[in-house]
Amino acid sequence: MILSTRQMLLDAQAGHYAVPAFNIHNLETLQVVADTASEMHSPLIIAVTPSTIDYARDEYVVAMANIAAKHTNTPIAIHLDHFEDITRIKKAIDVGFKSAMIDASKLPFEENIAKTKEVVSYAHHYDATVEAELGKLVGVEDDLVVDDKDAAYTNPDDAVKFVKATNIDSLAVAIGTAHGLYKGEPKLDFDRLIEIRKKVDIPLVLHGASDVPDELVKKAIKLGICKVNVATDLKIPFSNAVKKYFKENPDANDPRKYMTPGKQAMKEIVKHKIEVCGSLNRY
Repeated sequence: MILSTRQMLLDAQAGHYAVPAFNIHNLETLQVVADTASEMHSPLIIAVTPSTIDYARDEYVVAMANIAAKHTNTPIAIHLDHFEDITRIKKAIDVGFKSAMIDASKLPFEENIAKTKEVVSYAHHYDATVEAELGKLVGVEDDLVVDDKDAAYTNPDDAVKFVKATNIDSLAVAIGTAHGLYKGEPKLDFDRLIEIRKKVDIPLVLHGASDVPDELVKKAIKLGICKVNVATDLKIPFSNAVKKYFKENPDANDPRKYMTPGKQAMKEIVKHKIEVCGSLNRY
């Protein structure tokens, strides 16, 4: 059964580990994250961006995830990642999504609150959870682009006001991570994270965790992060393995054969990220 992220994130917060949220795009990538999480007895959040819904359709994702849940022994949630359109969020909840991120972080503070409150009101009516973001991460997440000059770290005092005003279930914080690959060595503001964790009691989320050194991710989890998003780190090995297959087999035309090396390469990264999150053998 598809669950919301509510209990799995509270469990992670209490157990001082993080639930990995893996972005998927199709049947093959969903199978990899679901099968690997099941093998490793890890809770799993399957995340999709708006452009993935454009590509695969929300009903298909829900149907595939329900089948995956029947064949796993660990909790599975499907999550809308970086959605800005409230109408699209409501539709996805109607067809079976139990977790949604409303990203109004580019708006002024009060407008972010108002838009987030509308989503929370609708989602909670259907027992779905809501994540929101305060501050901005640089980089590119599918169609979402934030320039370096527009990046802003999460203000701890604003985080308190925001959580109280919106009644969200989890908060994505901006502490120095970025979407996509980094231009240099990531520098995370752990003092800021400590301050936010002291003032806010709901689960905290780390976006842009691809390409961040493992020791930094582990430290962020130790300091209170209990959901870690991973996207780019999955796409690159998958696509590289498929390219390598075609280079070695230029006449190949069977998706079942050329997709398999991609799945195998992606699986190794998923296993590693589960270990980094500390979610191995939690169920």
